[in-house]
Amino acid sequence: MAGRGLREPEPGVIAGQPGAKRVPVSARKPRVSGCEAAQIPLSLYVHIPWCVRKCPYCDFNSHAQREPIDEDRYVQALLADLDHELRRGPLPELQSVFIGGGTPSLFSGATVGRLLDGIARRLRLAEGAEITIEANPGTAEADRFVDYRAAGVNRLSIGVQSLDDACLAALGRIHSADEAIAAYRLARSAGFDNVNLDLMYGLPGQDIAGALRDLDSLISLGPDHVSWYQLTLEPNTLFHQRPPVLPDDDSLADMMEAGQVMLADAALQQYEISAYAAVGRQARHNLNYWQFGDYLGIGAGAHGKLTSTGCQVRRTMKRRHPLAYVDDIAGGAVQSEYRVTEDELPVEFFLNALRLTEGVSAASFVQRTGLPLASIAPALDQARARGLLGNDRAQIAPTALGQRYLNDLLALFDPG
Repeated sequence: MAGRGLREPEPGVIAGQPGAKRVPVSARKPRVSGCEAAQIPLSLYVHIPWCVRKCPYCDFNSHAQREPIDEDRYVQALLADLDHELRRGPLPELQSVFIGGGTPSLFSGATVGRLLDGIARRLRLAEGAEITIEANPGTAEADRFVDYRAAGVNRLSIGVQSLDDACLAALGRIHSADEAIAAYRLARSAGFDNVNLDLMYGLPGQDIAGALRDLDSLISLGPDHVSWYQLTLEPNTLFHQRPPVLPDDDSLADMMEAGQVMLADAALQQYEISAYAAVGRQARHNLNYWQFGDYLGIGAGAHGKLTSTGCQVRRTMKRRHPLAYVDDIAGGAVQSEYRVTEDELPVEFFLNALRLTEGVSAASFVQRTGLPLASIAPALDQARARGLLGNDRAQIAPTALGQRYLNDLLALFDPG
């Protein structure tokens, strides 16, 4: 996803899909509940799976570009994918569209325009809908950014990762710090007034002073939103196979605490574990994920979640390899599909919701899952007794301790 270490969330693989056992759709018994499925907001995620080169820390569904991309054929497949989704029944208007990857900025502005036009012909867009595209500084071009803006994109997310050339080299990035700064300035000159910048810390060879210097340089550019992540060694990556030397846990904790103060001083308020925004600039698309909203996922490896009457939550994943995806699009290109069981719903809900610093209302749990609060009362009581959740009964929000030990908190809602 423009080369970042964690999805903003990723939203390819969406933050909030546990590794619990899954039961095929045909083996599940229907649930009956009173959730407000028709009131759940809807977003659209579009996956562009190609990159110039695969980064050694990246575990997203991305593929190095070996030959020229047939952009028109892929867009036709994306729209055919959307047509398949629409056959499942009427859907509400879209609150947001997120074009992620991979490196979507490999696609021309004209291609993105055709894609967005095709989406708008099939689904209503809410007034003022947030439309984001990810960009890699190594593929940034002034004309391309202007064309994206003209096509209707109103939010840009740039995968900076670091403003230190030595750190960028250690990460296997193809751009320089100067190119990252130039990409940000191109975005502003193209008319984007809502720009996110991704930055990682805890990089190979990075000390506390270097991490904070990196963050200070990024803040000085004046982004509206910052996604600030710790580099993690994910399975199925080159870094996992050949681990670099990373800062120790104490250094990482110091980086995080000092960096959070720096971001707050710059009026970039933390609203999620690794998301910081100016007033009114929270990522609406990602908020919908974290608040257990619904989303369509189109493109190779894209995930989707839809809630139907009776609070039946269905998750899908499309075929991961772009060639297999395009070849199978006539049949829908669905690689997996399952319904979330009643026992799984609480942990599915909280995997997202408890990433938010303010948490979610207790009422939203009932509205989005169809389950009564009594079904999770023992877990809530235990979490509050351990200081992992706040004591406001109307709001389910993690404490600072709960955010720090989020896995322990989530385990209380997992049926195991």
